[in-house]
Amino acid sequence: MSDMNNMQQNNQDPNNRNFSEELEVAGSQLVDRVKELIEEGNVRRLIIRNPEGRTLVEIPLTVGAGVGAALLLWLGPVIASVAVIGALIARVKIEVVREEPSATVNDVKNKVEDAAQNLSDKLNQ
Repeated sequence: MSDMNNMQQNNQDPNNRNFSEELEVAGSQLVDRVKELIEEGNVRRLIIRNPEGRTLVEIPLTVGAGVGAALLLWLGPVIASVAVIGALIARVKIEVVREEPSATVNDVKNKVEDAAQNLSDKLNQ
C-alpha cells in the first residue's frame, strides 16, 4: 500500500490532545483503508479529499475504542459512498484526526524521574 504520511499537531488549544495525519491512497484501496482506520479505535474524524484538497466526505467517529466493528455496520451507507468515491477517483487524500494516547513518552519519563527522586529522598533520610 502506498500511503504518504504527514503528521501535524493541532496546537490551537493546549488541552487538545488530537493530532492529524494525511494519507494518500489509490481509489481502489480507499474502502479497505477507511475500514482499517475505523477499527483502530483512536481515530476521531476522517476527511476524504480529492487530489486538489477539496473535501468530498467528512466522517466523525467520536464513539471511542472497542466498537470499531459495530461502527462499521452502522456506517454502512457512508462506507458505500466512500466506495463510490474510490471507484471514480484514481487517488484520494485521507486526513486522519486521532486522539493522542493519554500517556505520552514525556509523561512516562516525568513520572519515572519523580519516582526516582522520591526514592532518593527517602533513602537519604
